[in-house]
Parts: sequence; structure tokens; C-alpha cells
Amino acid sequence: MRERGKIGGMDSRPAARLAPMHATGPRPLAWLYVAAPFSMGYIDFFTFLIPLYGLSLGLDASEIGILVGARSMLALFLSIHIGVLMDRFGTRAGTLVFVWMGMLLAPLFPLVPTFWVLFLLQLVNGAAVSFAWSGAQTLSAQLADGDPRYIGRFSFFARLGSTSAPIVAGALWDFGGAWAAYVLGSAWGAILTTALLRAPEAESFMPQLPSGISRRFRARDIWPRKADYVSSINLIVLPAVAVSMAIISMRNTTYSLQTSVYVVYLDQIGLVGTAIGTLFAASEIASGFGALFAGRAMRIGDPQRTMLSGTLVSILLICCHTLVGGHLRVVTAVSNRARLA
Repeated sequence: MRERGKIGGMDSRPAARLAPMHATGPRPLAWLYVAAPFSMGYIDFFTFLIPLYGLSLGLDASEIGILVGARSMLALFLSIHIGVLMDRFGTRAGTLVFVWMGMLLAPLFPLVPTFWVLFLLQLVNGAAVSFAWSGAQTLSAQLADGDPRYIGRFSFFARLGSTSAPIVAGALWDFGGAWAAYVLGSAWGAILTTALLRAPEAESFMPQLPSGISRRFRARDIWPRKADYVSSINLIVLPAVAVSMAIISMRNTTYSLQTSVYVVYLDQIGLVGTAIGTLFAASEIASGFGALFAGRAMRIGDPQRTMLSGTLVSILLICCHTLVGGHLRVVTAVSNRARLA
């Protein structure tokens, strides 16, 4: 029996139909569910910290917005290529590479005091943690063989990470500063590494070479291929793909506002890192409940109307933040006075 999940050399796998997740046994299942919160929390952890660190350096709102956006710039251009590499050499192996990159880059953030160097660091680290999360998500879907039961369970555990990561990061920021928060980011990646190493590797869709020998990773594989991009971009002509891209774009737009301008606003009205992290967690909890009722809402009404109405409500609620800011400022002042007393 061939060894599963071999990392050394990143050998490509022969084509085979993916086995359902329940065929891997209870132990690999448990470790994949452990990886879920730490993979989604991995990206939320760094996304939450960068505005706080930028504010501590005295950066303005526009610079913080650029730093938050830098997380997706490199990922935007390389996502197709990275997906092809994961299919060719193994999803788990590729995911581990990006988890390790995030672990190595995390302690460098407190050492960077200037905007442009921080921008370059955020450019690379943001792409790494984004690919780590998407790789873990893809691994779950591959092992589940499309079974919605197991994919739903993975999503549930992933929400635990997105809920806890901002609270933990905010508390460490308040009590230990940037060093404590970013070092925990490396520790977070170490736990994710352990879980991924215990989880099974999914079989690749790519065939072996005609000689029957698995293709090994070479330096030229790092360079993107034009054919991969052309074949992927051509999928936009499919209505389902085009609508999915539009929905994801809307969701990412509101998320970018939440992780940039929203943090600056909360800092200006006097909230500390722990309180800001708690508000982030509250939004993730609400997202979890929204996901539970999304299917029922689409069955009752038209899916497109459900999407548009949900987007409209989210935009209106974002605009309402400035209306409740005065109340938050009063609560913050009272709590600070009580602390001083």
C-alpha cells in the first residue's frame, strides 16, 4: 500500500476517484476537524492584527486600508497557479508549505517600523495565509467527495476559529503588545501543522507520467503557465461561475471594510483590542447563524433576491455604525473611569 501524504519531494499522485471522507476512519476525521478552526482562524488572526499594528505605528486610515488590501493582491494573481500546483503535487503538501511561510513571517512584523516594508511583508504573508486556508478548505472538499454532511461539519468547526482568533489576538495585544500577538500567530500555525500532518492526503486528479513514475517538483513549476490561466478564465462564460464570482466579490468588499475602516473607527472611539476582537467575533457568530438559515431562505424565495436583499441589509447596517458610535464612546468612557477609580 502506497504511503499517504508523502511530503518529501512533493510527488504528484496518480489519478483516482476520491474516497469519501468517512472511509478514512475516525482518527483522520478528528484531525481534519482540528485543522478547520486553526486554518480559518489563521487568516482571521493576521487580518485582525494588521490594522492594530498600523495604528500603533501612527499610520492613517488610507495606509491601513492599503495594508489590508495587500493581503489579497498577490493571492489574486497566483490563486489559479497555486490551485494547479496543489492538484498536481497534493493539496495537503501545498497547504503545509504556506502554513510554514506564515509561521516564519509572523515574528518579522514587530521588527518592521515603516509602511512600505510592512506593505511588502503583508503582501507575501497575506498570500501565504490565504492559500493555507483555501488549501485546507479544498482538502476537506476532496476528502468528503462532495458529501455536504462532512463539508458542513468542517465549516462549523472552521467558524470556531474565526470566532476565537480575534478575541485571543485582541487580548494578547492588550496585555503583551505586538510581539506576544504575532508570536502566537506562529504557535497557531504550529498547531495547524500538527493537525494537517495527522490528516490524510487527498489523491490528485493529475495522471502519472507515461513511464508510470510520479512527477517530482522542479524549480520551473514555480512559474505560472499561461494555459492554466486561459482555461480557468474561460469558465467565466458559465452563468453559475459568473454569479458565484459576483457574490464572492460583494462578500469580500464588506469584509475588507470590516477589517480596515471599521477597526480604525473603533480605535478612534476608544475601544481596546479585546473589545474590538469581541465585536469581530460577534459578527462571525452572526455569520454562522446566517449560514444555517440561508438554505431555508433560498427555498422560500428567489436565490438572487435573497443575495441582493442580504447585501443591501449588510450595507445599511455598516452605515449605521456611525450612529451608534456615540453610545459606544460613552460606555468606553464610563468603563475607563471605573478602571481608574
